[in-house]
Amino acid sequence: MQFTITGYSTALFSTWYFIDELRLLFDAGDGLMASLLQKSRKVEHVFISHADRDHVTGLLQFNQLNSRPGFPVIYYPKDSGSFPALNEFSIKFDPHVTGTVWTPISPENDVHIKKDLFIRAIPNTHAAEKGGIRSLSYKVIQTKMKLNPELTKLPGEDIRRIIEERGKQNTHTEVQTNLISYSGDTPVEDLTRWENSQILIHEATFLRDDDEEKELGSHSHKHSYLEEVMEMVSGSNIEQLILGHFSSRYSVEQIDSRILELCEKYAINIPVFRVLPGQVGTNILNGHPVNGK
Repeated sequence: MQFTITGYSTALFSTWYFIDELRLLFDAGDGLMASLLQKSRKVEHVFISHADRDHVTGLLQFNQLNSRPGFPVIYYPKDSGSFPALNEFSIKFDPHVTGTVWTPISPENDVHIKKDLFIRAIPNTHAAEKGGIRSLSYKVIQTKMKLNPELTKLPGEDIRRIIEERGKQNTHTEVQTNLISYSGDTPVEDLTRWENSQILIHEATFLRDDDEEKELGSHSHKHSYLEEVMEMVSGSNIEQLILGHFSSRYSVEQIDSRILELCEKYAINIPVFRVLPGQVGTNILNGHPVNGK
């Protein structure tokens, strides 16, 4: 499946990613509506990773312009009190937005957005010091029922008869494919977390381990370093990588040079794309990978 992904992600300022074909939005930072314009009307499901302002400041305008009965559905970490407060405020400010559905979710929830697609919430430690489930990563997973191997070589008429006799639950096996993984804001905590992702969208705030500064405040240690992300990717079965959330202190040359350096160091030969600070990435996967793969 090919995806048209548009996004913006600059540490401290704004993060959001829109997957056109799935009518799906991850996070809703500032500038979301100015970039998507009428295309925002396509969004049906919004999954917010956490309540930091750079991930939610575009949410009120998005809701004000697009709310209708039953849409959009906004999912958020269940222990975050910010979202019920936002819902209450938005209704007072724009009374017509009562159609929006605000839904708290936890890592136990799999949210179906289509018959064969669901979103799995994954806990991370970005806001762990506040307690509870306040920050989430997400996976987009496709399910298909595959005919059991012992039946595949039988004639079609026999297969149909056996399915009718035994039932699909006894003749097929469910196969799950991780189409897209979205890290949100989080350090690398588990080297196998994103295994078998066709597309991984991961933050890479700092280019080097010694780059951390006070500009990210109390959450500065809850972000990723580019090298730890690339090391993780090198040992995982990932098909395409999108990097974002770089600090605005870095130039294009610094970012691309460091990505190329680490691609060589860790022998990464999958396409690596990046969302540069201050720039909207349009149809990201249709662009030219930094490593030219």
